[in-house]
Amino acid sequence: MDARYSNGGYNAGIAVFSYMIGGIAVWSLIGWGLDNLLDMRWLVLAGAFLGAAGGFYLSHMHNLTRNHTPKPQGGRTVPGPEAERE
Repeated sequence: MDARYSNGGYNAGIAVFSYMIGGIAVWSLIGWGLDNLLDMRWLVLAGAFLGAAGGFYLSHMHNLTRNHTPKPQGGRTVPGPEAERE
């Protein structure tokens, strides 16, 4: 079994969360600095949206937003709880 499937997606979720929060924090700080420099009051919000979009983009490009459920080997299906009741 591949190592990226063994953790149930927990590490992928933490990576997506880190990209999103990190992007929002960094670009909000950049927007705040530009706000103070240029005397505009909307660049913090624009930076936050840009950071969120960038975090989602990085998550998507690293294939962290896709379902990584492994397929059964050999084409066989694993019987679920419904099969046990019959």
